[in-house]
Formats: sequence, structure tokens, C-alpha cells
Amino acid sequence: MAKSGTRGRIELQVEDPWLDRYQVMESCSNARLKARLPVLGWLPRYRLTWLQMDLIAGATVGLTTVPMALAYAEVAGLPVQYGLYSAFMGGFVYCIFGTAKDLALGPTGIMSLLCASHVHHDPIYAVLLTFLCGVIQVAIALLKLGFLLDLISHPVIRGFTCAAAFTISVGQLKNILGLQDIPHQFVLQLYDSLRRIPESRLGDVTLGLLCLSLLTMLMRMKNYGQGAGDLTTQSHARILLRGLATARCALVVIGATAVAYACEESGNGMFTIMGSTSQGLPPLRAPSFSEITSDGEVITFSEIAQDLGGGLVVIPFMGLLESIAIAKAFASQNNYQIDTNQEVFAIGLTNILGSFVSAYPVTGSFGRSAVNSQTGVCTPLGGVVTGLIVLLSLVFLMPLFCYVPKAALAAVIISSVAPMADLRGYQEIWEVGGVDLVSFLVTFLASFWEMQYGIVGGVAVSGAIHLFSFTRKKLSVNSSIHHS
Repeated sequence: MAKSGTRGRIELQVEDPWLDRYQVMESCSNARLKARLPVLGWLPRYRLTWLQMDLIAGATVGLTTVPMALAYAEVAGLPVQYGLYSAFMGGFVYCIFGTAKDLALGPTGIMSLLCASHVHHDPIYAVLLTFLCGVIQVAIALLKLGFLLDLISHPVIRGFTCAAAFTISVGQLKNILGLQDIPHQFVLQLYDSLRRIPESRLGDVTLGLLCLSLLTMLMRMKNYGQGAGDLTTQSHARILLRGLATARCALVVIGATAVAYACEESGNGMFTIMGSTSQGLPPLRAPSFSEITSDGEVITFSEIAQDLGGGLVVIPFMGLLESIAIAKAFASQNNYQIDTNQEVFAIGLTNILGSFVSAYPVTGSFGRSAVNSQTGVCTPLGGVVTGLIVLLSLVFLMPLFCYVPKAALAAVIISSVAPMADLRGYQEIWEVGGVDLVSFLVTFLASFWEMQYGIVGGVAVSGAIHLFSFTRKKLSVNSSIHHS
């Protein structure tokens, strides 16, 4: 009996490796599928409590996204509805393919500014740029070329971000002052805005400054609302303050729009408003690869690509850099891992599909991702809720958006990009000096000429200095070896 039992065990041991190999192969196949479709990792274990938190977070981010999307379309030089067209696709795509639960994709200040300098107020250029950016980003993901993002150093990013904050803010002075026909180049824009201050419209100036004051006050209330303890232990007053601060952009835009609507209906047009907007959902169609001008001239794809120029390199790379940096920051803060290559793929696919609904290029938003995190989002499903709110706004609220005052949107934009000029971070670069300081200054100053020149110049200078330093050290070592 013992021999029989032993023989049985031996036979079992012979069969086990084949069974184990099959199980390992099946496990690897499932792992690869979950890596390509991260939604399969969290959806089977989804809980009802998570749904409650995702609904709250998604709705809160949605209230922030709608006014911000309108405002950033203004920065991009496009009709306001294109901001909303760009704000909903990311939530649906990222829910399936994204790996960071906190990340919120959509229009941002930097991407809008970069688009403005390349699309020349032309929606056809903007939509085609979105498609091409998406194709480039997906190609980077498939070829695993994400390491190229490391070529853009931290000081270069800092210099570009600081210059972008100044450029965007100065660009909104004309709307705060109620001025028209202001040049787009930074220096001329600043000079002309200041020179024409006596021509300012009192209603726009008053409303713009009031909105800026309210947004600043509500932001400080948000800091007060982040006291110790979670939502169950904080006082009701603290929770209310935090809620008001989180929805501050929506509250200010709604209030300003109500005032402007009342003035327009009474025949007293005190404010510069957005004017007529396209109503309803965007048409579902492929991006156009050519354009026919009002004169009947056909602009071919090659001509459009030539006009887009460096934007075809700078915009997709900056979009990836901004989004992945945000995803890594919140993943570290909330103790989970992200797949960088999968993030690149998710952003690229969002842009490709977004181009079929007339979106312009999008990336991760730090402000809206912070709202996501602070309101306790549990999964990327919160982005779907945000996307649905944007879609509902397009269907039902577009007739009201024509009454949104430009001064109110300008205030929202300025208050949103102001934190990008983080003085403490720049002070650290100043104290370190050397290569970091030179790279920062080159990027910062060149960005006022053209934003893409700032990035290219900063990367080139940083690379050249590091190459010179490396070569000099190599020659020094070789010389020492030769003499010895």
C-alpha cells in the first residue's frame, strides 16, 4: 500500500508542472489584459460605498469643470463651446484605460495657451491638432518611448510654467478692462492693454475685480476648511466652507451671469458678454484633413501641418509631461501605483477620440485632480460622472452661456493660473544656481517670445551645458590616466 501511495504521489508530481504551467500562462494572460484594460482590475470588486464617493467627487469636479472649460476655450482663442467639447471625453476613456484614480483629464491653461499660438482661432486646425497629438502619444506608448520625457528637466518645466502663468494672466487683462482688438504677442499685448486703460469699460472692470476678490476669498476659505479630521468629525460650518470653496468657480460664474442676464434684459448692457454660442452636443465626425476658406481656396493637409509646425512636437510632449507628473504626485500621496506607459496610451486615445467630437488637445488638470482627491474619489468612475455633467450642460445650458461675462471668465482664469507661479520653487532654483538657473532663465525669457521656443531653448541649453560638463570631466580623467 505504501508503494502504491508513493507511486500515486510520483504520478501526481509528474503531472503538476503541466498544470502549473497552464495556470501560470492563464495568470499571465489575465495580468496582461488587466494591464491593457485597468478597469478590469477594480470593477469586479466595486462596492456601493465607492459609488457614493465617486458620485460626490465626480459631481463636484463637474461643477468646477464647466466654468473652467468655458474659460480655457477663451485662452485657446476658440468659441466657448469647444472648451466643453474637450471636457467630457477624457472621463469616459480614462475610466477604462487610466491607472490613476485621482487624475482628471480636460482642457488646461498651459495646453490652451500652446494651442492658441498654433491654431490661429481656427477650430479645424484645433481639432486636427488634437487627432495628430493623440496619434503621436499613442505611438510613444506603443514604442515605449516615455523615457524621452526625461529630456525636459525640472528647471525647464518651472521656467515654462512661470512664463505661462504670466502670459495667460496678461492675456486676460483685455477682458477685465473690456478692451477689443488687442495684439496677441506678449509684449505688445501688455503694452497695448496698459496704454488703453483710459478706454476701459467701468462695468467690466468692476465685475472683474469683484469676481477676483470673491475667488481669492473663497480660496482662503478652502484652506480654512481643510482643518484636522475627516468629514464626519469636522464641524458643519467647516464642511460648508470647504464646499463653497471647492465650487467657487461655478458660484462666481453663475452669479456674474445672473447679473449680466438681468442687465441685458433691462436694456442696460453694462458688460461684455460671450454672445451667441452653438447649442447642443457636438457633431460626431472625423476631423477634417483640409479646409476650404471663405474665398474658396483649399488648404491641404500638408499646409495645415506646416502651419502647426513645432506644435506637433511641443504640445503632445507637454501634455504627457503635465499629466504624468500630476498622476505620479497623487499616486504617491494616496499610496497606489500607476503604469506610466498605460497613462501615455490613455491620454493619446482620449485625444484621438476627442477629435471626433471637436475637442482640442487635453491633458491632466492639477486643480481638478486635487478636487477629485480631496472629495474622496475611489475609482476613475468619478470621471464618468464629470463627463455626464458636461454633456448635460451642453444639452440644456448652452443658451445661457451667451450671457456669461468675459470679465468673470477672465477672473476665473487668472485665479486658476496664479498658483502656477510658485515663488518658493523658483527661490530654490535661484539658490542652487548653476545649470538649473541658466536653464530656468532661458526657458522663462524665451517663452515670452513664443512658448515652444522657451521649451526648445531650455532643453537645448540644459543639454549643451550637461554635455560640456560631461566632456570636460572625461577629458580630465583621460589626461590624469595619461600622465600617470
